[in-house]
Amino acid sequence: MDGAVAQAPTKADLAHMQAALVLARRGLGTTWPNPSVGCVIADAAGYVAGRGTTRPGGRPHAETEALRQAGEGARGGTAYVTLEPCAHHGKTPPCADALVAAGIARCVVGTQDPDMRTAGRGLAALKTAGIGALVGVLGAEAREVTAGFLTRVEKGRPLFLLKSAMTLDGRIAAHTGRSRWISGEASRQHGHLLRAQSDAILVGIGTAMADDPQLDVRLAGLEGRKPVRIVADARLRLPLTSRLARSARQQPLWVLTRAGVDEGRARAFRELGAEVIPTDMLASGELDLAAAAQALGTRGLTRVLVEGGGRVAASLIRARLVDRIVVFRAGLVMGGDGMASVAAMGVEDPAAAAHFTLQSVARIGDDILETWAARA
Repeated sequence: MDGAVAQAPTKADLAHMQAALVLARRGLGTTWPNPSVGCVIADAAGYVAGRGTTRPGGRPHAETEALRQAGEGARGGTAYVTLEPCAHHGKTPPCADALVAAGIARCVVGTQDPDMRTAGRGLAALKTAGIGALVGVLGAEAREVTAGFLTRVEKGRPLFLLKSAMTLDGRIAAHTGRSRWISGEASRQHGHLLRAQSDAILVGIGTAMADDPQLDVRLAGLEGRKPVRIVADARLRLPLTSRLARSARQQPLWVLTRAGVDEGRARAFRELGAEVIPTDMLASGELDLAAAAQALGTRGLTRVLVEGGGRVAASLIRARLVDRIVVFRAGLVMGGDGMASVAAMGVEDPAAAAHFTLQSVARIGDDILETWAARA
């Protein structure tokens, strides 16, 4: 398991692993279906010889990039990797073998890889080669940065992060539907960072039709990030003239809709460059989002940011699919006739409610940023 280590990590181990985690975070949203991994190579004297992160599209892997930079500096040194080095042959050779060939003397790992193609085999390969390994260093942080990939491997679906900008009394819009602007500029910028760190952004058809969003990344330096836009649209009502549909060739658009939807309309979306994904329906008449989540996992998505509407939020929470909630809480009060952040769910007893644990809270401009994780 990740926990037990043969010895306590040194201050240098912690510092280099922190740097590797920073590298891993930079790649979030760009590497799916692979995880975003960070790697730092320290030479025999403890100085940084190479750094690497998983490249866009998932390869080259972080270890390959770091070893390329380090060259002979890797021999006798230490590799710091946020996720266990892979042990399987794919489009690239195993990273565990590359580390052995480079002559490293030691490997410090953040968390183990649950993928059955590796799952301890990378560490075993290092051990066989006489390379000492220290596992679980800053393990909680490593698991958090890799959470999307871990969720897809372990549950077959991506991690869902529900984002909401709301008032002090939990309203996301006035009773008229107007929502601009509840949160401040700093919060909106952070929201775009969350988009950039996500493989995909999901909204419901209500939000798509009411706001006609672009769902792009408008953040200096990250404008090139193009997360998949996903619309939950059972009856395929999204206008073909919407900004989402018209830009489907410039930024991917996937539409989740019921099986047997009008083929002519589905073909029109495909001709615009969108992907139409047939999805099972529940007895309630809603899309089966649990089945849809599995379909998204099969397509390789690891991190999905949910931005759209109280009904989608309620459906995902009811299906126990929401793994994280990020709340931008503004100092406004709208009252009971404002639009709730989550639609009615019919909960009759607090014990039956979905429970979340506070991960962090911080001030961001004039707002409060809260991050919550679903309880296991």
